[in-house]
Amino acid sequence: MIRSGLTIIFLCLGLTVFAQQDPMLMRINGKDILRSEFEYIYNKNNALSGIEQKTLNEYVDLFVNFKLKVAAAEAMGLDTTRAFREELEGYRRQLAKTYLTDETVSELAARQIYDKMKANQRAGQVRVSHIFKSLPQTATSHLLRTTETRMDSLYTALQNGQADFDACVRNFSDEKKSFWVSWLQMPAEFEDTVFKMKPGEISRPFFTPQGIHIVKVLERKDILPFEDVKDEIVRRQTRRHGMDKGTESLVEKLKKEYQYTPDKVGMDELLAKGQTEKKLFTLGGREYTGQMFANFAIAHPQGIQRQLKGFIMKSVLDYEYSRLEQKYPEFRMLMQEYRDGMLLFEISNREIWERVPSDEVGMAAYFDKHRSDYHWKNPHYKGIVIHSATKRIGKQVRKLLKSLPEEEWQDAIRLTFNAKKQQVQAEQGLFALGDNIYVDDEIFKKEKAEPIPSFPFTTFLGEKIKGPESYQEVRGLLVGDYQNYLEERWVARLRAASKVEINQEVLKTVNKH
Repeated sequence: MIRSGLTIIFLCLGLTVFAQQDPMLMRINGKDILRSEFEYIYNKNNALSGIEQKTLNEYVDLFVNFKLKVAAAEAMGLDTTRAFREELEGYRRQLAKTYLTDETVSELAARQIYDKMKANQRAGQVRVSHIFKSLPQTATSHLLRTTETRMDSLYTALQNGQADFDACVRNFSDEKKSFWVSWLQMPAEFEDTVFKMKPGEISRPFFTPQGIHIVKVLERKDILPFEDVKDEIVRRQTRRHGMDKGTESLVEKLKKEYQYTPDKVGMDELLAKGQTEKKLFTLGGREYTGQMFANFAIAHPQGIQRQLKGFIMKSVLDYEYSRLEQKYPEFRMLMQEYRDGMLLFEISNREIWERVPSDEVGMAAYFDKHRSDYHWKNPHYKGIVIHSATKRIGKQVRKLLKSLPEEEWQDAIRLTFNAKKQQVQAEQGLFALGDNIYVDDEIFKKEKAEPIPSFPFTTFLGEKIKGPESYQEVRGLLVGDYQNYLEERWVARLRAASKVEINQEVLKTVNKH
């Protein structure tokens, strides 16, 4: 009873210390937001180049709005969809990679391999062509002898100048194309041979697990700098050995941290019989049994010792993977940021971005209410510029268009004057100074325009206006303004329906503790 009481006291003391280190900055709809989360987002966004710097109080408002939108997305269940959960888990797996290896050891091991490549003349790449005969693992001794004898004969003919290497590749090889070879890419027997050869040199016949080869080195490339090949070296080591040195080193550290304890009885029975129901080891206070190993072994067909080693390593890494948010504050912050960003995008898309392009009525109403905001500094010409083959045709066009709605002008010209032969060239729209040289000449009295040779007579139908008559004329600008308007209304509704509490004393300590 005394021990339980002490445990509660120490737990409370621990929580008190943590609260002092990372106090609650604000509470939004009953959900606490710690100072560390706000600081992370505030400092990260204010550090971005090209982003307007915000004062602390300005950013508090933006942050609250952001959190209210995320809460709205959660209320709609957007964080429970399969697509959302799969994308978030995919990001987590990618982010976790750097946390599930000892970067120092991994880089050191890669550096040692790199240096060994240079020392063993395995630097860079070699481009090779080969006379290759594939041999299955079940090949009979007769097939092996027959194939080897044939390759020896080809090699002798090549050495005596009685055969051409390229012709032999075309006629006898199971692989016709040349290819580049880097270290740790091909079987060791292949690399042991080709990296010792000079361009133009032809090897004796040799075996690899894939078959028998006679190789000719065509050219070599120098090795790239270490930083350019480090990641590739680690990947190839992992493919060849199942685990890179950095991950192996981390696993050994984690075993100590999580008090990995093997059970000798269970281990011995598993290795002796290939199965057991007994406990194999404990990790982080949890027992790992023979049945759990059996499930792993089904998906990893190998020797029993390699299976056991793989099972232990996977168990350790899986346990660490499950604790990343708890163990690493920066990992937790990155995951929270990505999750909230996904929700913000989806809810904004539904509430604003998808709605605006099709909300013609709303944009028209907004334009009518804010028409004066869209008046131009200089007048525009709204109408049509008519270039005709003769002056008479120009007059006829103008007369016809006067009797028709503007949206029918282009069709009328096409059907009436250009059906058999083009007699008219016309440009219709809204023109500012500089948009059309003929408008600049005739309407704005600025730049002099030369007639079009095939259509030398130019006339106009339209008028100068000070501002747009329809929202369609300023649609590009209007869409952005209307989006901002809808967002302001949306945020106002969220604010009105929410309870936001900010601890001003803690706010004063942001970036000052």
